[in-house]
Amino acid sequence: MKNLFHLLQIDLDLREYKPALLCFISAFIVTLLIIPPIISIVKKLGLFDHPGDHKIHSTPIPTLGGIAIIAGMMSALFMWFPFSSDGIQFSFFFSVGALLVVGILDDLRGLTARHKFVVQCGLAAVIALTGTRIISFEGLFGINELPLFAQYSITMLAIVGITNAFNLIDGIDGLAGGLGFMSLAVLGTYLSITGDMSYALIAFALAGGILAFLFFNFNPARIFMGDTGSLVLGFVIAVLCIRLLQVNLFAAKPVLQHAPVFVLGIVLIPVFDTMRVFAVRIWSGHSPFMADKNHIHHLLTRTGVSHNFTAKLLCFFHATILVEVFWLRGMQQEFILLIQIFSMIIMMFVLKNLKFIFRKIKSIEIPVQRLENLGY
Repeated sequence: MKNLFHLLQIDLDLREYKPALLCFISAFIVTLLIIPPIISIVKKLGLFDHPGDHKIHSTPIPTLGGIAIIAGMMSALFMWFPFSSDGIQFSFFFSVGALLVVGILDDLRGLTARHKFVVQCGLAAVIALTGTRIISFEGLFGINELPLFAQYSITMLAIVGITNAFNLIDGIDGLAGGLGFMSLAVLGTYLSITGDMSYALIAFALAGGILAFLFFNFNPARIFMGDTGSLVLGFVIAVLCIRLLQVNLFAAKPVLQHAPVFVLGIVLIPVFDTMRVFAVRIWSGHSPFMADKNHIHHLLTRTGVSHNFTAKLLCFFHATILVEVFWLRGMQQEFILLIQIFSMIIMMFVLKNLKFIFRKIKSIEIPVQRLENLGY
């Protein structure tokens, strides 16, 4: 046995990933420690998210949990991130700070969708102008390098769209946080593999803060992240997606084949759901920014499924899509995109008819039980 002891030893060189791990752990601990005091302060000041016509929760819940998440992320980055005077870094952290202020104002006073949209467009323009842009579609639909105007416009559309997608899907306990954590973990992993450790640290720092927050946010939630958290979460994920496209495109050995459709898979559920809801609102003659209860999580909760199960089921679908786009990476991009869209349509149909499916299953189980009782 002594001669075979070396077989039980595993030599893992984690030195390159040590900063990422430290960022994740630091953000997790700081957020975990900050949230309880924030809950107490919010309760004393009466800063609750009150129930309403377009909200699912039935009792007032403390909000502003996003402050703890961002505080955890920034604390970790102050300890481990290699800050510089680079314009790209400055524009990113300036934008995060600006969105944090907008989110706090929205949670406290309530801002119009138009005001938030204008700010998001301005910040997306700053990000694009400083160099973080979608440069190429890498052969998707026969398109490679984009004209400069298209780079700016598509980048702004992607940032504003993904930011709002995560903001809008934050409708039940644990959903936006769960989807966001999984997306950040994938982004951080691939950014690390491509060698872009700076942005990988951002991904892991925010992931650590989100994971700590989920301990207080899964049903029954003790605090909501509010727009303070969901706007920053969506924005950071959008910028990291674009960054991954860039570094993968210019890498000597790209780690991602068909990066555009892979990155789309990282944000597919919130983006597809937002596009679907906007299309339904416009088709019905309403403003696309009008609040309603037609989001993907509403389809589930209306069938009588609990918030907890709904969030976990959608996170499971999200993981399935991530695995799917990885497995299909050898196929032509257009086919992968078609499969992604087809998968979302099937998922929407199943969720919308879940109550009917459960009823059918029960009707089948009852005759089977009767046969068992008769001795068959």
